Amino acid sequence: MTAGTNHRYKVLIVDDHPIVRQGLRSLIDQEQDLHVCGESGSAGEALKALSSLKPDLLLVDISLKGPDGLELTKSIRALEPELPILIVSMHDETLYAERVLRAGANGYIMKEEVAQSVVKAVRKVLGGDIYMSDRMRQKILRGVAGQRSNTTASAIERLSDRELEVFRLIGQGHGTRKIADELHLSVKTIETYRAHIKEKLGLNNATELVRQAVQWVEQQSQA
Repeated sequence: MTAGTNHRYKVLIVDDHPIVRQGLRSLIDQEQDLHVCGESGSAGEALKALSSLKPDLLLVDISLKGPDGLELTKSIRALEPELPILIVSMHDETLYAERVLRAGANGYIMKEEVAQSVVKAVRKVLGGDIYMSDRMRQKILRGVAGQRSNTTASAIERLSDRELEVFRLIGQGHGTRKIADELHLSVKTIETYRAHIKEKLGLNNATELVRQAVQWVEQQSQA
């Protein structure tokens, strides 16, 4: 990013909560070199806006209606390999940060840190760097060194991206058919994902799956 010019970098915000979008817009638009060019509430809206608005950077939430921010990131990468993407989410970065980086995002910031750090994160990503917290950097280094945990959290980390998405939707109270409709997948495919999730988490039946998914979603919202 070049300083000392009149250029304003265009930012597209993708979040399904209007109040969150408004807060992000107010933080970004007060910067002389940044400008929110548009807002989208879903992955589908974001993909449509991408071609018409031609943003310089996307701010993307994980929890979207329909395909989540992780799947959206993968879709955008197929269309725009170089477009900077910064994930902004309430979800614990220890579970999602590595996933979004593998999907092609350029950084991850927790919503609780947005007010203090989002402009810094946006500028770092626009400059071609990766943004993540010091805590997350340490976790990645420990992973490289082979230091792993056997906690329930690490069991959830073993879920694939799509399995984690289904697990989150189960925890939000969605049934199999509704999940299938939201993700544009067949009921049989969702049932297969549910079976894989139960196996990986050591759960015996659908009741245990729903209970653990609900508890996890509640923990994420309180984090």
